[in-house]
Amino acid sequence: MRDEAVFFAAYDAVLRQWPVEVHSVDVPSPYGSTRVHICGPEDGAPVVLLPGGGSTSMVWFANVKALASTHRVYAVDLMGDIGRSVHDGAPLRGAGDLVAWLDALFDELDLDGAHLCGHSYGAWIALNHALHAPHRLGRLALIDPTNCFGGMSPRYLMHGLPVLLKPTAERVRAFHRWETGRAPEDPVWRAFLDSTATARRSKVVAMRRPRAQHLRACTVPALVLLAEHSRVHDVPRTAAAARRLLPRASVVTLPDASHHSLPTERPAELNRLLTEFLA
Repeated sequence: MRDEAVFFAAYDAVLRQWPVEVHSVDVPSPYGSTRVHICGPEDGAPVVLLPGGGSTSMVWFANVKALASTHRVYAVDLMGDIGRSVHDGAPLRGAGDLVAWLDALFDELDLDGAHLCGHSYGAWIALNHALHAPHRLGRLALIDPTNCFGGMSPRYLMHGLPVLLKPTAERVRAFHRWETGRAPEDPVWRAFLDSTATARRSKVVAMRRPRAQHLRACTVPALVLLAEHSRVHDVPRTAAAARRLLPRASVVTLPDASHHSLPTERPAELNRLLTEFLA
């Protein structure tokens, strides 16, 4: 198979393993079409899931069963990143365009009042959207957010640069092992991660940290979940900054977790915390 076909075959293989019935739609926006996978009861409170960069909506395979037991789940492929969203419209120049893209998604799917949950880069987008349009959200969950309350580790950036500049399956595996200390447990997910080296993204948006005064003014009830062994940032310092900058937020550090192992490995505690918070 050609490179892109390898990636999409691996993507579909993960989706087939989702433990709930899924309805997939392509939602129009000024930036292109957004692939959204929808599951859970139609009358459930909506929750929108934004993945980390390079992982797509497929990253939620270990979480959707717990979340969809009570919520209407909308798992999104990010605009400009790898996945089945198609960026063939307006350019993505920064956070403002990503927020406008998410606004368009909320408009099309009638999601005012939805809870918003993001991991890593997706958490950065979610936080920016909460600062832009707090009236549109119910609650906000940020899973090991990057560049939200502190900078990223230079060591992490140095290890990730070869994967970004010239991705190969071997480099993707090595980067994951370095950050998590082990290979992914699920073989289908492991094959998907390998395939991401062949996927295409249209735009890597630079993550600028939100201003402190804007964070302190945030009115959306928030949960910040940090991975104890995350190599993306200094975890104790990030936790302290989150408590200082989001005084209304609950900040929890998940033991024995790393940045890239969330939310896919040993998800029971993560799912419990998310479902309790979103309830």
